Amino acid sequence: MGHQNAADGSDASHAHDAAQAALSAEKTLNGTTEDAAVNEDKLPNVVLTEELFYKILTSEIAYQRGSWQAAYVTLYSVAQQTRDPRIARRAAEIALSAKQAGEALVAIRLWRELAPNSNEATQYYLGFMVMNNNLAEIQTVFTERLKSADIKQHGIIMLQAQRLLSRARDKNAAFDVLEEILSPYKNSADAHLALAQGAYTKGDNKRAVLEAQAVLAVKPDSQLAILTVAQASSQQDAAKAMNAFIAKNPTARDVRLAYASILIDLKQMDKATHEFEQLLRDKPDDSNAIYTLGVLAMERNQPQEAERYFLQYLKVLEAKPGEERDPTTALVNLSRIATDRKDYKAAQGWLEQVESFDGRNPAWFNVQMRRASLYAREGKLDEARSFLQKVKAGNEAEQTQLIQTEAQLLKDGGLPDQAKTVLQEGIQQQPNNPDLLYDFAMLAEAQKDVTGMEASLRKVIELAPNSQHAYNALGYSFADRNVHLDEANTLIEKANQIAPDDPFILDSLGWVKFRLSKYDEAEQALRRAYQLRPDAEIAVHLGEVLWTVGQKDDAKKVWRDALAKDPGNLTLKATLERLKVKL
Repeated sequence: MGHQNAADGSDASHAHDAAQAALSAEKTLNGTTEDAAVNEDKLPNVVLTEELFYKILTSEIAYQRGSWQAAYVTLYSVAQQTRDPRIARRAAEIALSAKQAGEALVAIRLWRELAPNSNEATQYYLGFMVMNNNLAEIQTVFTERLKSADIKQHGIIMLQAQRLLSRARDKNAAFDVLEEILSPYKNSADAHLALAQGAYTKGDNKRAVLEAQAVLAVKPDSQLAILTVAQASSQQDAAKAMNAFIAKNPTARDVRLAYASILIDLKQMDKATHEFEQLLRDKPDDSNAIYTLGVLAMERNQPQEAERYFLQYLKVLEAKPGEERDPTTALVNLSRIATDRKDYKAAQGWLEQVESFDGRNPAWFNVQMRRASLYAREGKLDEARSFLQKVKAGNEAEQTQLIQTEAQLLKDGGLPDQAKTVLQEGIQQQPNNPDLLYDFAMLAEAQKDVTGMEASLRKVIELAPNSQHAYNALGYSFADRNVHLDEANTLIEKANQIAPDDPFILDSLGWVKFRLSKYDEAEQALRRAYQLRPDAEIAVHLGEVLWTVGQKDDAKKVWRDALAKDPGNLTLKATLERLKVKL
């Protein structure tokens, strides 16, 4: 009985393969797979005889069963016999899917021979020429295309040539070929534009700007030309150029959008807002402009304006159900605004609307962590923990995040012992999880459990040899307690190698150098750290180094700055009392 069932299943599988193959065979000759370019060529009058149908059918069955070579050979032979480009194309598709470049190129050459006007066949062929670095053949093809094409098509063909050549390995050689192709048309704006793009691609910004400016001299309203100038210029120069262009061409939407984006990069938020407002006036339902204005309002500390734009954004999305836009970020921002005004109920309401599309929206899990934090901020710690326990993790990383979030909420709620228990239980489940071990180490340090901290950090270093935070935490702990200073120095130096210019690691480095009485190195590291991040804790260390080497006025100045930034800093107060310093 079992044998019979297996045979039945096999027969059903073969029948399915045959049905699928027959469908593919019909498509191959009937042209149901669209190729508008192929239709420009006159197709041969091929009669679908029983023999021809059988060959195509058996080829498709062979391909579906994994025998690409038999399928390819048969179809290529049929294409040669019938002179039908559709069959040559199918042979090429089979070779490409099997990652057989040589056979694919042979079939593509035949396809192109049988359908010389097929843009698709030409693009496949030229793609292989780029891959094989056959720039001379690319030059020949585009030279012929430009000669035979209507002058109105020149601009498109020139940009096609530039974009194809931009994929070549030797950018300089590719640009030389582009110049050769365009040399008969070198005075045309289209040629200058293609050369501008080509020069930018190969990193010659000066030439790119010159070619783009030549386009603007002929076509002062060319958005692509001014955008090329902007690409090849510094942000400041790009902003000036685009601003001048917009003044003369106020309806140039693409340029205005690029200009507004550069203004954001330049931190000119007021000007950027003005430009996006203009974009919105011209197109009131532009969801991108509405959302960006909301973000800019938040940056400018205008929560009411931000809220208005995000609400408008949600309405636009609701009115355009076909537009593939995810409202998650707007909902999260609305929740943040409500949280800032301590309207936790509204904040939760916005986050509740974040859906888990297709089983899991990538942002959905983090939103649940935010919701738990909101419960905790309301003083509902038990509710927060209960909520977290109902969240289903999709993988180990999310399970780790659940544990970390619960422990953090307990720690912030003044329950470090319970937080420690949560982490210990998590480590029992995931004994080699460096993130949980690191969090446990930091909690142990806060509770003066030096032994637990050191053991956990050493295990983190063993499990994650590139964890700069573990090296830094262990090294700083030694330096701060003035023990194992040589090992502390080695650990922190290692952290600094992994993450140079991290201000907190530089702070640790300066502190251990101070403990080792290497005052010049200590001052250098701490000044760099303070420059990168003018943090009160770093200022305390820098001030002590300066005080120790006799630069007492400088030390007091640094400490006064720290006191102004963080008047309640306990480390600063303890340091001043220990050194008997009055500011």
